[in-house]
Amino acid sequence: MTTYKEDDRTLYDRRGFLHCMAWVGTAAVWTMAGGTLKGMPVELGGGREAKHSMAGGLRFAQISDSHIGFDRPANTDVTETLRLAVAKIKAAPELPAFVLHTGDLTHLSKAAEFDTLQQVMSDLAVPVFYVPGEHDVLDESGKNYLQRFGKNTHGAGWHSFDVQGVHFIGLVNVVNLKAGGLGRLGHEQLDWLENDVKHLKNSTPIVVFAHIPLWSVYPEWGWGTNDSAQALSYLKRFGSVSVLNGHIHQVMQKVEGHVTFHTAMSTAFPQPAPGSAPSPGPMKVEADRLRKVLGIARMSFYDVNHPIAITDMPLEDETRTADGRDHQIMIDNFSFAPHDTAVPIGASVTWTNKDDVPHNVVSTGGQFRSPVLDTDERFSRRFDAPGAYAYYCSLHPRMTGRVVVG
Repeated sequence: MTTYKEDDRTLYDRRGFLHCMAWVGTAAVWTMAGGTLKGMPVELGGGREAKHSMAGGLRFAQISDSHIGFDRPANTDVTETLRLAVAKIKAAPELPAFVLHTGDLTHLSKAAEFDTLQQVMSDLAVPVFYVPGEHDVLDESGKNYLQRFGKNTHGAGWHSFDVQGVHFIGLVNVVNLKAGGLGRLGHEQLDWLENDVKHLKNSTPIVVFAHIPLWSVYPEWGWGTNDSAQALSYLKRFGSVSVLNGHIHQVMQKVEGHVTFHTAMSTAFPQPAPGSAPSPGPMKVEADRLRKVLGIARMSFYDVNHPIAITDMPLEDETRTADGRDHQIMIDNFSFAPHDTAVPIGASVTWTNKDDVPHNVVSTGGQFRSPVLDTDERFSRRFDAPGAYAYYCSLHPRMTGRVVVG
């Protein structure tokens, strides 16, 4: 377990880290405050010192599955799309406290691939914490990975650290995979995990990050971890547990009681939905669609009474609609403007929060629900069926609006 200091000012300690995190996806961004994780924009202010807002919660970003070295038709320049993810983080109005990379940094574990990854990630100018993917441990059980990222870690690279009252745990479930490909933590790491959390109070917010999902997304493709139940049993006494993963190159979420599971997009290439293809693997899409299915995730943590909110952001937003126009709704002064918005079938609508307080967008008919949106965060939805869609802000129910499609 580690705490971090800079210039004798504690930036990442057990009490303070919580208010500085916000962000996850191909790159993802998260904010945590008082024990709750919430999605926040992934863009950062380029060239500026990190700002750590106590009022805004703990903010951090996640990047996953960069696959540096991959050069097939699904994406012939994965280094460039990783650079775009980094640039999206840097373009945000507030720098995240740090970034998590949830594995498959490289495609073949080659030294040159790790060198390229480090060079691109160094442009972030904030701390980056890593766990390996199965593509990072192809050489002598991860020798190249551990030489670069194994300092202050245990075993194959598992570790923990505290930031402003939030306990982060990086797990490794990609070493010695068995037939079928399910992830495995192993007895040594499970014993370490049990001891790692023994000293923590039940009220401590927990964020776990690992490469392969810690829930059974699709075991037929190895999309799960065979001993994850034992790992999660050590965390069941905590009131707030968030589990962040990569590996499947797409966004999926699940909530089980006090535990929120979230998988992130890739910065390299998409993979098919579970069971929708003969096997997993790189999925080729039209060139003009690629950057819309790669991206980042944003996380925010505000307090222990609210669950983590996560916003997934593609590298390129799809807000251009079927009629060639952008349909924008501003959230400002506790109202939606315009209140009524008419759009054609197939159009996309984007809500942007311009208030200084969080809002969300919730369909009264249950068709859609945005994450909590902080200042300047956006939510988009495509409308493919005609009708009138009433919506409101569940945080401030007097705020209402309507989208009419036809």
